[in-house]
Amino acid sequence: MVFFTFYKSPVGYYRIEYRNDRLTGLHYTGQAALSPTKQQNSSTGNTDYSEYAEQITKFSDKVHRELSEYFSGKRKTFDIPFEIHGTEFQKKVWDALCAIPYGQTRTYKETAEAVGSPKAFRAVGMANHNNPIAILIPCHRVIGVNGKLTGYADGLAVKEALLNLEQISK
Repeated sequence: MVFFTFYKSPVGYYRIEYRNDRLTGLHYTGQAALSPTKQQNSSTGNTDYSEYAEQITKFSDKVHRELSEYFSGKRKTFDIPFEIHGTEFQKKVWDALCAIPYGQTRTYKETAEAVGSPKAFRAVGMANHNNPIAILIPCHRVIGVNGKLTGYADGLAVKEALLNLEQISK
């Protein structure tokens, strides 16, 4: 079973999803706390929420505490174990994102080069878009080759706010 709770950050709410004391999702929901992603049964078309349960635990408290420390500028790295599922390429990209130091950025091209696929910068963008754990896997640190903010699933205003927070707190 996947458990969830919400964290209210300065930029909006994040839905925390976890299983077996491992973070499986950290998703920006905007200015309101939203229910978990609907799981639709393909054979009946019915929506199934049975795999999700809202619950606050010591683990979710730890996630809240570390996110609060991050947003207050006190935390630069996280100690939260996580579990991600994706293609091998996505996992390589997400590992490369985790290697970008706090307060720094890399371009999509640099990230593609870091994973050994120098021409796959669009695929890097899609891996960023499908990042299941915002902030901890810092896809907000990836920018366009011209230095401009581009493409962020949570919106460019959120990306800019996260980058500004990291620049101020460096």
